Amino acid sequence: VTFWKDIKGLDEDFLEKAAQFKQIVPVFTNVIFDTSQEHANTIFQHMFDWLDFVYETAKENPETLFVFRAHPDEARPGKASEESVADWAKQKNLDQLENAVFIGPNQPLNSYELIRRSKFTMIYTSTIGLESTLLNTPVLCAGKSYFNEFQPVVHFPVDLPAYKKQLNDFLQTDKTWSATSEYKTNAKNFLYYQLYYSSLPFGKFIEEDNAWLGYVKLKKFSWEALLPEHSDTMQIIQAGILTGKDFVLAREAKEYL
Repeated sequence: VTFWKDIKGLDEDFLEKAAQFKQIVPVFTNVIFDTSQEHANTIFQHMFDWLDFVYETAKENPETLFVFRAHPDEARPGKASEESVADWAKQKNLDQLENAVFIGPNQPLNSYELIRRSKFTMIYTSTIGLESTLLNTPVLCAGKSYFNEFQPVVHFPVDLPAYKKQLNDFLQTDKTWSATSEYKTNAKNFLYYQLYYSSLPFGKFIEEDNAWLGYVKLKKFSWEALLPEHSDTMQIIQAGILTGKDFVLAREAKEYL
């Protein structure tokens, strides 16, 4: 998916500012219209409640640089958020907090480069928690995430007191923290099943939109192409609906993205 034409690294201004602090902690947010958010609010009332908490934590830890990273989908054409982290940052006057940096949704910053320089990562339920774990940077998760429900991938405390304790341990302990080997293995397994094993190919029916970066549109095809006998993907969908079978395509099938 190509939403941006390029990705920018951490510039000299940021690196110069970061050098003034003991450690860096990125804060990755979600978009509120994401359907996962309905089930996420177990420790905090909602994501903005969590952001208020992180803001207060930043004020109490002036030796740490907190980098608030708004989700790119906040400003995506056709699906922009009506309640955004960018608006929250303005309301909080986040730019007045010396140890805080706000990265807006339209800034093509290399988040991976940021994670590699960080002591740990804070997320609500963002999938970048998986990627942070794979980059060997531990993750403190504030919301119930779909990728952490069955096997642990990130640190997800059971309640607010436990969350505060884990956050304080990460912030105050001088040791270098790393993602556990168990979490990294679980993250690899999850991404394999999500992005490859359980993905159904629709390449016969869609193509790049060529108007908005990252969007797709339907190709021109005959209605017969949708019949199960003409499509491995449609066979799987039919069997899943009518007989309750898993919506999983045999990997030897001769249909590709």
